[in-house]
Amino acid sequence: MHNFTQLIGAVAAALVVHSVFLFIKSRFFSPIRDLPGPRGSSWIFGSLKEISKNEEAITQEQWVQEYGRTYKYPALFHKNILFTLDHKALNHVLMHHYVYQKHAASRFHFTRIVGPGLLVAEGDHHKLQRRVMNPAFGPAQVRDLTETFIDKSLELKDVWSSQIVNGGGTAKINALDWISKMTLDVIGLVGFNYEFNTLKENGESNKLAQAFATIFGDLDMEKAKYQPWTVLQTLFPILRALPPVKIPGLDSAQETMGKIGEELLHDSKEALQNSGDDIRNLKSKDLLTLLVKSNMNGEPSQRMSDEDVLARESLFSSAGRLPSTGTTWALFGLVQHQDVQKKLREELCTMATDNPTMEQLNSLPYLDAVVKESLRLYAPVPSVLRVAAQDDVIPLSHPLKDKKGVEHHSISIAKGQTVIVPLLALNRDKATWGEDAMEFKPERWEKVPEAATSVPGIWGHMMTFLGGPRACIGYRLSLIEMKALLFVLIREFEFELAVPSEEIIKKTMIVQRPRVKSEPEGGTQLPLLVRACQKD
Repeated sequence: MHNFTQLIGAVAAALVVHSVFLFIKSRFFSPIRDLPGPRGSSWIFGSLKEISKNEEAITQEQWVQEYGRTYKYPALFHKNILFTLDHKALNHVLMHHYVYQKHAASRFHFTRIVGPGLLVAEGDHHKLQRRVMNPAFGPAQVRDLTETFIDKSLELKDVWSSQIVNGGGTAKINALDWISKMTLDVIGLVGFNYEFNTLKENGESNKLAQAFATIFGDLDMEKAKYQPWTVLQTLFPILRALPPVKIPGLDSAQETMGKIGEELLHDSKEALQNSGDDIRNLKSKDLLTLLVKSNMNGEPSQRMSDEDVLARESLFSSAGRLPSTGTTWALFGLVQHQDVQKKLREELCTMATDNPTMEQLNSLPYLDAVVKESLRLYAPVPSVLRVAAQDDVIPLSHPLKDKKGVEHHSISIAKGQTVIVPLLALNRDKATWGEDAMEFKPERWEKVPEAATSVPGIWGHMMTFLGGPRACIGYRLSLIEMKALLFVLIREFEFELAVPSEEIIKKTMIVQRPRVKSEPEGGTQLPLLVRACQKD
């Protein structure tokens, strides 16, 4: 007991010394110490709790109004984070990915959820994984998967139609829940040729489906986020060798995914061997099989281990959850703008087929505009963090004045400086998109503002899928799946919000999802009133 008390005392003393060190370093020695920004309300958490109380981008946008487009704000123990909406600065950070890497603490916590893989890899390891995975996410592969997206969307349509009949013409449906089931079924089929069958209303949920639903659903990470032990592991890398705060259901779900994942990997290797190394002979062209084939074709020194390949299953799944969130937010925009919903429906009904190809989906301009506007205004991931691996100088497209009135055309960065890439705040930046940037207006895509052409995103003049060498590898897949869902659902149904719009709030758990403010126990949800469309 005496030794334990000494240990606690030593940890507490180390924490105090460390916090004082960070405060002195940020206050008196950091190159960005003279930038404007909020002071922070907490010695321990800085301004983080202010950010967590609201939707993340709202607080950041308020600070932009007060401190300008580039500022600093204090995080744990007042270690400053650099925030900027400057396009040139953000392009520099994203393109120099060997310099600006993922935050080690973020990688540690994120690895707990999705495992080691492309999302947390850095340097040459990331380059190797990206090279092996690229063939599985090309346009030709997405074209082949479009039929699956449509088939599962039609299956979801049949489920909702049945509920509408049983409801006497109107059904109250949690759109997020059902769309998540649909995308989970798609993940199983296109990811690794596995049938989840979660859309079967009376079907049994298999163990792997339950595991994925646990990890990519409503994991209660918020309670663990500010636990003392979590804070200590964030601050002291040596403590990350010890078990973290437990998240209910996570360990058993990961164990299930690991066991079944090994079986699926074995099946994919066997299928490739039986095909005679000719992919045209394969019965299935799921992403895992394509990944295994790409990996086997490389030089032995340039191949990923089985552990790395298994981690890709979590990548497929986390990437596959973006369409469910994106489509749900698109419906949220459409129920608040019935004129947009009607206009979209009219365009979709001009298509003569119920089973469009990828090219046909991409030929619908208003559908494309609605998808772009939804992903701009409701980006599923609000921000990402990067940490400088060395001293650097970040260029600015517009000069700034620090607290002493000195004008800067660039920002000097010290090794270890954290920079936030504010995806959602930049997507909604009025200087880029105009005074109506906070409004849902698909028509804005008829003529993209000149200022938006320099946004350093990989797609659509926005930051939703990031940019540079670490941009989202599965963005094409996400876009076509979203279009397939909206194509089927908007043609068939009319949607209204089942609660007042001010009741819908956002909660970030890997991705940003809707909740009902007065129903916190209900978890993430978007309750809609759904009726069959009145067709001429």
